[in-house]
Amino acid sequence: MSVAVETFGFFMAALGLLMLGVTLPNSYWRVSTVHGSVITTNTIFENLWFSCATDSLGVYSCREFPSLLALSGYLQACRALMITAIFLGFLGLFLGMVGLRCINIGGMELSRKAKLAATAGVLHILAGFCGMVAISWYAFNITREFFDPLYPGTKYELGPALYLGWSASLLAILGGVCLGSRCCRAPDATPAPRLPYDASAVRSPGLVDRLRPAASDEEGDSTFGKYGKNAYV
Repeated sequence: MSVAVETFGFFMAALGLLMLGVTLPNSYWRVSTVHGSVITTNTIFENLWFSCATDSLGVYSCREFPSLLALSGYLQACRALMITAIFLGFLGLFLGMVGLRCINIGGMELSRKAKLAATAGVLHILAGFCGMVAISWYAFNITREFFDPLYPGTKYELGPALYLGWSASLLAILGGVCLGSRCCRAPDATPAPRLPYDASAVRSPGLVDRLRPAASDEEGDSTFGKYGKNAYV
């Protein structure tokens, strides 16, 4: 995988984490509907932590949910999932920063950096799934109450924070895929081909010329010793 794709995935996941952090405290997770109302004097909007109401003059007041145990089970689960998503995103952001090949920290080997980048990708994917599940679960309850003709309470519509959260979760998942697609083991460098050693190719010509007369003298001595001195008398 190229360094450009890896870096692009890191910044995409970081943007998704930032958008998840903006989504969590946003007040407009759900907004009271005006469907079927002739005169609307106030608007109610809520998130995971508090409920607010505003009138036609623009004056609004907010109140926190009074009791944690009195909340619906899905609301508590959505809180836990969103906090988990942000925690996993921060952890993946740190590991991804260390695992990027374009950042050299302490001369770390490519194999270790690849493992850190892959781990960061998995964490970002998990963070995106946690955010996606929380927001989709919250939106499902809104639509179920809206289309239930027997529901006696206030009906709500999807708020802009949900669309922001869906986009953030998708960015986190795509960024994690780009980081996690890198192989967990860096390819080893291909060794340079070694040529066979040939002694005749590196032998000095001058040395060969100097050795030839010596070899001829030795041959003459050996011939003289073979026939003896009396053979020439």
